[in-house]
Amino acid sequence: MTRSLLRALPLLLLPLPLLAAAQAPSPAAAAAMTLEQAMADPDWIGPPVERAWWSWDSREAQLLLRREGSSIRDTWRQPVAGGALHKVGDGERGGLDAPNPAYDAQRRRMAFIRNGDVFLRDLSSGALTQLTRSAAAESQPRFAADGGVTWRDGNDWFKWNAGTGTIQVASLKAEKDPAAPPKADALREQQLRTLDTLRQDKERRDAQRAQEDAWRKADPTRAPAPAFLGDEVEIVDSSLSPDARHLLVVTRKKGADAGREGKMPTYVTESGYEEFEDVRTRVGRNDPLPHALWLVDARDGSVRGLALDALPGIATDPLAAMRRAAGKEPLKGHRGVQVTTSGDNGDGPRIQWSGDGRNAAVMLRAIDNKDRWIASVDLDGARLQPRHRLTDPAWINWNFNDFGWLPDNRTLWLLSEESGYSHLYTQAGDERPRQRTSGAWEASSPVPTPDGFLFVCNRQRPGDYEVCALDLASGAVKEITALDGIEDFSLSPDGRQVLVRYSGSYLPPQLAVVPSAGGEARVLTDTRSAAFKARTWIQPQYVQVPSKHGAGVVWGKFYGPEAYEPGRKYPVVMFVHGAGYLQNVSARYPNYFREQMFHQLLVERGYVVLDLDYRGSEGYGRDWRTAIYRQMGHPELEDYLDGLDWVVAHHQGDRDRAGIYGGSYGGFMTFMALFRSPGTFKAGAALRPVVDWTQYNHEYTSNILNTPELDPEAYRKSSPIEYAQGLQDELLIAHGMIDDNVFFRDSVVLTQRLIELRKDDWEIAPYPLERHGFTRADSWLDEYKRILKLFERTLR
Repeated sequence: MTRSLLRALPLLLLPLPLLAAAQAPSPAAAAAMTLEQAMADPDWIGPPVERAWWSWDSREAQLLLRREGSSIRDTWRQPVAGGALHKVGDGERGGLDAPNPAYDAQRRRMAFIRNGDVFLRDLSSGALTQLTRSAAAESQPRFAADGGVTWRDGNDWFKWNAGTGTIQVASLKAEKDPAAPPKADALREQQLRTLDTLRQDKERRDAQRAQEDAWRKADPTRAPAPAFLGDEVEIVDSSLSPDARHLLVVTRKKGADAGREGKMPTYVTESGYEEFEDVRTRVGRNDPLPHALWLVDARDGSVRGLALDALPGIATDPLAAMRRAAGKEPLKGHRGVQVTTSGDNGDGPRIQWSGDGRNAAVMLRAIDNKDRWIASVDLDGARLQPRHRLTDPAWINWNFNDFGWLPDNRTLWLLSEESGYSHLYTQAGDERPRQRTSGAWEASSPVPTPDGFLFVCNRQRPGDYEVCALDLASGAVKEITALDGIEDFSLSPDGRQVLVRYSGSYLPPQLAVVPSAGGEARVLTDTRSAAFKARTWIQPQYVQVPSKHGAGVVWGKFYGPEAYEPGRKYPVVMFVHGAGYLQNVSARYPNYFREQMFHQLLVERGYVVLDLDYRGSEGYGRDWRTAIYRQMGHPELEDYLDGLDWVVAHHQGDRDRAGIYGGSYGGFMTFMALFRSPGTFKAGAALRPVVDWTQYNHEYTSNILNTPELDPEAYRKSSPIEYAQGLQDELLIAHGMIDDNVFFRDSVVLTQRLIELRKDDWEIAPYPLERHGFTRADSWLDEYKRILKLFERTLR
């Protein structure tokens, strides 16, 4: 079910001069798309709304737009009731609010970080109080149980109250405790026993330290004693309870070997000399460094470690059989884990405290990524109490990890993919988690409300995203938007409205506002340029391709002519999106907006184009995501072969004139198509492609293929270089030479392999100043000129 926003909603506000709304289409509307236009700097399209947040009074949106011809992002104000978009002047910036504020329990005040400082806003009067003004980058503001505000500054924690001002409530040190007794040492003991001077000096030092500690504890004006975690660890993260009594601290071993890093040469430099950058380690060079978790008493600085033994399955090795087959030693003890920290994915999940500070929950992931646990913390006994375990023989999704506490301070809520799709669950005490949403669709980005939750959902079809509301009492779920392409949303401070960023196939992200109970959306922005809006765009058709390989259907976007010439066969181009786990067949503005314009150019030149969300793509649930486990490039190629059959059967596609292209994972798949199914595609363009998965990063690759030491067969089966002898069709390789994601080295090694195999009809185009995502219009143009020439020469 698809609803066109532009048909259903009036365009209310088009305030920027460059966005003139009511112009009649220019003669350019009928002009054919050119490569120069499609690959031009996206300034000509108009700036997307990159981020937006509410003002304190719920009357306006504040948003970021990139300045034309610049990397500067200006802040703008947009009244939600209507009116002109207003650029915030330099002198007005001190009155701005900020994204992701924390609210007090009554939602009468909000605290937020702006420019690294902490601010407090009274929502009844609008009074703004600046709590810090420093060069430090404060973080994690939240309201304390007594109404104060706490925040973190490095490894120190502070608290502000209206009556007492700002005080330091905790300090963490990755150092030895100077007051701790030394380890037993016979030589030291002999010295102190036989030499009175040494013994007396030590006694005086100990007495001085004891007196200082006593004075500190008795004097309410003094800062608390530091908590010493030892000099063998590094502090990764910490979180303070709302009652300021406890801290949960995450550490890792200091100086542990994280694996050998690579060196990437840069040839085109200001210095005129070759320069080198340090780049990431390869998969399997070393496991990620495990974390330890500590409970700290913020009042006296005492430290207690939290053992992991209570986590179900922690001592079970899911890779034991592989380890034996590889001749490796079995694991001893429990598996290493990492704690999901406040730094993961920006504003992602972290340690979560109930509002009263009496309950804490923490998320832990096994470093083999086969298990994810949520555990609460017994603050008195310093023990972890398992609340939820998610396990997967393939890998745990890196999305859908939100969790927290409901306002009752006792009930945990969480997202879990255990049903096969991400859904909302609640859990009280020792009860089993209760599933609150269900169906063959995904729930994401949940925000608690007084009655339940708001969240992003794709209930109508996998690529149709709306804001949904869950009523916990009745269990009812309803969509409160009808915009098709919701990107994200935020609830207004007064709780009555929802600000949404939404987009469409040819609509970069924009803003609209809807009542929180649902209703008609009011469009707030349209930042597209007049030139972009004046063009006539070929709208993609959302299609379902039947699978002959057990996948059910594969969703795709098809681009073709309005009317087909009877009897004519059309050359076929198939596009493969990157990232693997990404969704391109959706109603949202595509990540590949340039490629979409290129597809229009191809259709205008007589091609048909199919873009698929092959197995492994986002938006289709767990089984679709993990279908590629230990066999990357195999199910996906089956989906593209089925897609070609479908185009031939239903859209007059010419099987003998088919080509394929894509970047990153799409480049990898182009190799797999040409190498493993020679003759099917007469030409392919592999852009910034993965050639050998043993060269890629650990975090992504080990999820899907384990590690090269344990699972060498998965790497052989999944790496294109193993199949290079199959190449018989024309191939273009294009790669940025300073790509620090997929190293240019991949394409260099394949070049040598193709030379050794004496292959013909291939070429490589290097781009000396481009990384993984090209940023220069001239590079984009050069690359796509080569792709177009390849297809025109081989398919037309």
